[in-house]
Amino acid sequence: MTSLDAKLLTREILLGFWKVHILHHAAAHPIIGQWVLTELRRHGYDISPGTLYPLLKRLERNGWLRSEEAVGGSNHRRRYYHLTTRGATVMEALRETIVELHHEVIDEAVAHAPRKPFRLVGPIAPRAAKKPAARRRRRRKP
Repeated sequence: MTSLDAKLLTREILLGFWKVHILHHAAAHPIIGQWVLTELRRHGYDISPGTLYPLLKRLERNGWLRSEEAVGGSNHRRRYYHLTTRGATVMEALRETIVELHHEVIDEAVAHAPRKPFRLVGPIAPRAAKKPAARRRRRRKP
C-alpha cells in the first residue's frame, strides 16, 4: 500500500478508535450524537452523521451504551447515550490494552528509533577574512 487509502484506514482502524472515544466520553457524562460529531471533528476526524449514528446503535446493541429520548423545549427530540455497567467493564479492559499498546507502539519505538546521524554537507573551509569596506567620500558643501 504505497498511498494511504482513507476508506480502508477508516474501516479497519479508525472506527475502533472512535468507539473507544465514544465510550470514554459516555463514561464521564451522557452524550448526544451532535456533540460526538463536534468532539470527533475537534480531533480532526471528519465523520458524517451517516457513519456516527449506526456506530452508536451498534454500541447500544452490544449492550455498552443505553439510550433515552428526551423532548426539548421546541418539541426537538434528543437521544442521550449513557455508558452501561457492561460498557464500563469494556472500557476498563480497553484502557489496560491501550496502555500496553501505547507502551509498545510509542514508548518503545521512540527508545529504539535509530538516530539520524549529523552529516556535514562538505568539508569545513576556513572563513575568509573580510575585506574592509571601502570608504565613502564625503561631499563637501559648497
